[in-house]
Amino acid sequence: MRGVWTTDRVKVAEERLMARTPVGALMRIAAFGVATHAARLLAERTGGVAGRRVTLLVGGGNNGGDALWAGAFLRRRSVGVTAVLLSPERAHTEGLAALRRAGGRIVSTKDAPASAHLVIDGIVGLSARGPLRPAAAELMDRITAPVLAVDLPSGVDPDTGAVDGPAVGADVTVTFGCLKPVHVLGAGIVRSGTVHLVDIGLGPELGEPDLIVLDPADVGRAWPVPGPRDDKYTQGVTGVAAGSATYPGAAVLTAGAAVLATSGMVRYAGSAADEVRARWPEVVATGSVADAGRVQAWVAGPGLGTGSAGREVLAGVLRDGVPVCVDADGITLLATNPELWDARDPDAAVVLTPHDREFARIAEPLGISLGADRVAAAGELAKRTGSVVLLKGHSTIVADPTGRVLVNPARSAWLATAGSGDVLSGLLGALLAAGLDPWLAAGCAAWVHERAGSLAASGVPTSASRILEAIPGAVRAARAAVTA
Repeated sequence: MRGVWTTDRVKVAEERLMARTPVGALMRIAAFGVATHAARLLAERTGGVAGRRVTLLVGGGNNGGDALWAGAFLRRRSVGVTAVLLSPERAHTEGLAALRRAGGRIVSTKDAPASAHLVIDGIVGLSARGPLRPAAAELMDRITAPVLAVDLPSGVDPDTGAVDGPAVGADVTVTFGCLKPVHVLGAGIVRSGTVHLVDIGLGPELGEPDLIVLDPADVGRAWPVPGPRDDKYTQGVTGVAAGSATYPGAAVLTAGAAVLATSGMVRYAGSAADEVRARWPEVVATGSVADAGRVQAWVAGPGLGTGSAGREVLAGVLRDGVPVCVDADGITLLATNPELWDARDPDAAVVLTPHDREFARIAEPLGISLGADRVAAAGELAKRTGSVVLLKGHSTIVADPTGRVLVNPARSAWLATAGSGDVLSGLLGALLAAGLDPWLAAGCAAWVHERAGSLAASGVPTSASRILEAIPGAVRAARAAVTA
């Protein structure tokens, strides 16, 4: 697991570390890391380092200082370095002196070079908010070279990853001490490019992280696999209450994902029983929840409908006393019929899996708005409903009522296709039935879902059926990471 810390936490930790560190030492360590990755990027993109040209975009404050010191280190490798000062009066004094001593060139924005092999973004740091100012935005508009961002891409909100105007889009970001929310949330994922972490000794000062990101090996270790004493019942029986005459495909996709997720058993209850049996003969399919038999968890909602029949199905599932994943129409039913919460067994976990519009339906009556801070919104809904909330998006956020937050950042958007959410629900339901902690189950399901989407797409648009077929490959990748 990788930790992510908010900027306020990082600043406090840095202050403690700097209090026991020689002045300027941390900046030089950070800048050397920037220079190392810059040289590597130059070698990869141009075939060499010496004789290449690098432009530094330098704002005020420490990130500008990091860029200037990095430029001084690059000069030692015979790189031509030009620093463009966006705020000359606030430029880092020691960094400027170091670059001058190394033979670097320092210019104003009007004399910025027309071309370079690499641009280093040292415009703003973690304290900045809002888009790039006009002068910086104009410079970025002219850039065609690869960009390396110092700590974060300037113009992107450091705590939410949101972009509200001109902002840097980096090929590589070199950050220091720990990951920040900008690297794993929202547009920040794309704008940060590949993120490299430089150790500056900050770890002992950080404390528990604000967000968690699962690594493939974390998912592989948590994913249930059969042991020598297991049978279909001990591995978890998943109930699926989904689909309708209008949307039988939702039942087929949800049940299929549950079948492929674990080696347990799947029971389907609903009007699409014939369609489910035809595609998945291993599923025990019946017409109603009452006839389904015992299960260890339910998935309820995909394609269920929002009328009285769907309402009765959801009430029956909530009364069953086992963990429930509520998705799609199930979320709409809870939003429009809040009395359904009364049917819930208070000791049974509920996992809500809304996309943005479903989130608004269930959260806005509670006074919760989904703004730029998606982590805060998901956490508040989790606390108010006593549920785990999996908020879908380019970065999927999983929050539970205790305040734990897990983020699954995606590197592609292939999952944005009809039926994809049904696949996720089936995965999650199977993990709940297997007995995983609901918060961890949601995070693991999101990881495998995203990896299956990438495997199914292979660079071109895909479909939910193809994503479904790629689940074994995604689970295999997670399992393989445990022994890698």
